[in-house]
Amino acid sequence: MEKEYILAIDEGTTTTRAIIFDHSGKKVAVARHPIKQILPNPGWVEHDPSELWNAVQTTIATALIDSGIKPQQIKAIGIANQRETTIVWDKKTGLPIYNAIVWQSRQTSNLANDLIKAGYKEEIHQKTGLIISPYFSATKIRWILNHVEGAQERAEKGELLFGTVNTWLLWKLTDGEEFATDCANASRTMLYNINTLQWDDDLLKLFNIPKAMLPEVKSNSEMFGVTKNYQFYGSEIPITGMTGSQQASLFGQMAFEKGMVKNTYGTGAFAVMNTGDKPALSDNNLLTTIAYGINGQIKYALEGSVFIAGAALQWLRDDMRLINNTPETSEAARDSESQDEVYVVPAFAGLGAPYWDNKAHGTIFGITRGTTDKDLIKATLQAIAYQTKDIIETMSSDAKMPIEVLKVDGAASANDYLMQFQTDILGIDLQRSSELETTSLGVAFMAGLGVGFWKDLDDIKKNYQTGKIYQPEMDDKRRQDLYAGWEDAVAATMAFKH
Repeated sequence: MEKEYILAIDEGTTTTRAIIFDHSGKKVAVARHPIKQILPNPGWVEHDPSELWNAVQTTIATALIDSGIKPQQIKAIGIANQRETTIVWDKKTGLPIYNAIVWQSRQTSNLANDLIKAGYKEEIHQKTGLIISPYFSATKIRWILNHVEGAQERAEKGELLFGTVNTWLLWKLTDGEEFATDCANASRTMLYNINTLQWDDDLLKLFNIPKAMLPEVKSNSEMFGVTKNYQFYGSEIPITGMTGSQQASLFGQMAFEKGMVKNTYGTGAFAVMNTGDKPALSDNNLLTTIAYGINGQIKYALEGSVFIAGAALQWLRDDMRLINNTPETSEAARDSESQDEVYVVPAFAGLGAPYWDNKAHGTIFGITRGTTDKDLIKATLQAIAYQTKDIIETMSSDAKMPIEVLKVDGAASANDYLMQFQTDILGIDLQRSSELETTSLGVAFMAGLGVGFWKDLDDIKKNYQTGKIYQPEMDDKRRQDLYAGWEDAVAATMAFKH
């Protein structure tokens, strides 16, 4: 009998991955493909939806070829995706009518601001758990319908479909036969009522979005469809897991208990706390969202989003040319002789939680004639840790419970300087997963549960292994002084509007 595997598709903001896992949760094949960032105007970020689909096909083929695993050995497929990113396409031709508007993009800021001025903030918060922001899908759909000629009329005739990236990939993998999403991704659109677990008619009316555009909402672990055999090398593979990237990471970190928190350091950084069976609304601009839905049970979460984390290191590499590769930053930071007086606030796409300032721009404070490239590199790494502290402290306050351990993953969690500074500035232990690709692992677990590859959550827990543990070494006074400097830098950043 041939060995069986689960294939995870992780379609991220800057990279598409296809990863094959065995029953022990071990990676047996990984393929990656970069995603081109389209930047038509300052603050706008778009992707070519066809490129996303091509990248998925390329990485799947590469993973299978490199591993020698046959398509028929793949028991199921899971899809994790960059959330909120919005695609609208023609139902008949399958062709997008505009680029995918990426979650980071600020091009719908005016629409969001108009909604806030019109007094819809509380209604949207109560229904969706979200704050009004261009971050979410609803304003992006509205922008596309406003700016593509004839789109509103075509949408009302039922000719256009909307999906976040998971829905787009499901549609393509099933050759247009399946049009669905999962509850976690739906909860990020600003159109889904997390209390009734339905698309909200009042919000659809507010945004003037026809309901016929929207996909069916399912749980995170069930049958979504099967691949078409001519697309999947002669095999029909069930697609049985689907969720957003951060919910997948929470699941991959085994944060199944109320109060467990993880932070993923990717393009952005996303801290998510499992809050249990009921949505807990934040008093401090954190998001309330669906963590996962399995076997008819919904678990909720609090989330804080740092828009620019790993993307700040890419800025150092690609635009500032201060480094050749991101791993260099750890050594450069250790070589810096500054006294941590330099603060970088990387608000390249505004500021996320808990500030939600769409108009903020990136700033640098504290430079002198003696400031070096290594000082700037160190300050950029520290900014990721400071932003995370903003969120973790707010989360602890909202949840009314102390956070004693932070589970960490994502590419930048491999940076030892960043992780040590993070534990120092938080004053709590960090527990790094032995598998940094927890997004892929999490959605693989969901897909595997959907076909009985793993029996239940207890079966999954057997596969979890803790990696390195970081413990704070900084004294309280220094921690407080450094963080006070960060708070001053953020206040000055928000005051500068030019």
